[in-house]
Amino acid sequence: MFEMRSSWVWDFWFADDGDRYHLFFLKASRALQDPDRRHWRATVGHATSTDLRTWEEHADALVPADGPAFDDLATWTGSIVRDDAGLWHMFYTGVNREGKGLIQRIGSATSHDLFTWTRTDLVLEADSAHYEKLAQGAWPDEAWRDPWVSRNADGTGWNMLITARSTTGDPDQRGVVGHAFSPDLARWQILPPLSQPGDGFGQLEVLQTETVDGQTVLLFSCLNSELSTERQAGQERGGIWAVNAPSALGPFDISEAYLVADQSLYVGRLVQNRAGQWQMLAFENADDTGAFVGRITDPQPVAWADGKLTMMGAHHPSVGNRRYVNAS
Repeated sequence: MFEMRSSWVWDFWFADDGDRYHLFFLKASRALQDPDRRHWRATVGHATSTDLRTWEEHADALVPADGPAFDDLATWTGSIVRDDAGLWHMFYTGVNREGKGLIQRIGSATSHDLFTWTRTDLVLEADSAHYEKLAQGAWPDEAWRDPWVSRNADGTGWNMLITARSTTGDPDQRGVVGHAFSPDLARWQILPPLSQPGDGFGQLEVLQTETVDGQTVLLFSCLNSELSTERQAGQERGGIWAVNAPSALGPFDISEAYLVADQSLYVGRLVQNRAGQWQMLAFENADDTGAFVGRITDPQPVAWADGKLTMMGAHHPSVGNRRYVNAS
């Protein structure tokens, strides 16, 4: 389990250099006292492990930029890929002071070693031809975040899946899988969403696609409070969701989504251990009283059961042995 005495830890993503797993995660000081304030103080932390259980913390990977910049308030969730020349690319979310943290944009940084990162000049914004903007007033912020980047199946270019909202439909059901394409990780074209609105989700957070034992699956997260009124009336719960798909680009029928874990856990991430077995980690979101926890679980094996991706370990936040980072 990854826990820090000094900071809350929440959304996270991985890079694997072949020897070590690199964990990148959002963190904010516990001195803020109120965990709801963490979003506007978020930086991207970094830790490494050989077994996904015992972690060594390193210097932060990214902190808010000097202003004015699209990310001069906070740096949020992203993903990492490696190009054919061996250069690592981190795509991440930024919010700025000018926009009062309400307008989300996507930027990138590169690294030769996964430790020292240099920002590029990339800034991707939501295209109003396909995606809801803040000015529409249908949602508290302009959702355009959590980029999940992967190589095209045929090797010709890269795709980015994005937490976004449609311009149409009931306001509480506009969550869609945003999409952009790049031939080279530098030039990006924003494309229509890979799912439709109206399936009961205000937003689909922290997307990931993987093929597990021959079946492609899309993971996303959505809280109780961000489910549609209809889903809430049906006593449905938020948490980590999955939807099976024909390919990494869908199309994704979000109406077929099923719950993998309730919102005591959030942001499920699939990763293969050195034996090639698929595991899921998540961050512990809420304890039995509903209070925010802010630490990352040990890996739990996953398997298919009745056509659904299933965590084989316990779903409760107490699962696993607690390990403080750099504990004395």
